[in-house]
Amino acid sequence: MAQPIVTTTGATPPGAKAAFPPFASETFASQLLWFALAFGLLYWLMSRIALPRIGTIIEERSNRIAADLDDAQRLKDESDAAATAYEKSLAEAHDKAKAIAQETRDALGAESNAKRNALEAQLADKIAASEAAISARTAEAMASVRGIAAEAATAIVERLTGRAPERAAVEAALDRARAS
Repeated sequence: MAQPIVTTTGATPPGAKAAFPPFASETFASQLLWFALAFGLLYWLMSRIALPRIGTIIEERSNRIAADLDDAQRLKDESDAAATAYEKSLAEAHDKAKAIAQETRDALGAESNAKRNALEAQLADKIAASEAAISARTAEAMASVRGIAAEAATAIVERLTGRAPERAAVEAALDRARAS
């Protein structure tokens, strides 16, 4: 490889490669001076203009986030209070519904008992009337049975003996048979 030829005059011969300008030792002092001036100017601009603006923006965002968090907490508290009120009103409505249902059951039970009692009274009256009718018919039937028994006994005795007994004697015999 060919080495670059450096002359004391600072000029490079034609066809030779020159050194990279920032690393050229002849311009190094002036580059450091301009670097220091540019750094100082940029530092001053950043510290006086850019950083205070960035700090203000960050503080505004921080305040906005804090306000949003406070609003979120307030809304959460309100929603918790609303949920508690809702559950309380739901429990009250449930209790009211139970009370109404119990009142309705009691009213229907009382009405049912009244109807049942009225029906039982009607049925008791009908049963008493039926028992009276049965007793009357039984008495009639028993009276008829006694007459039929007397006639049958008279007919049997007449057939066996050939003559009819007296009605009073047959009645007395029936009374004796009934008593024993």
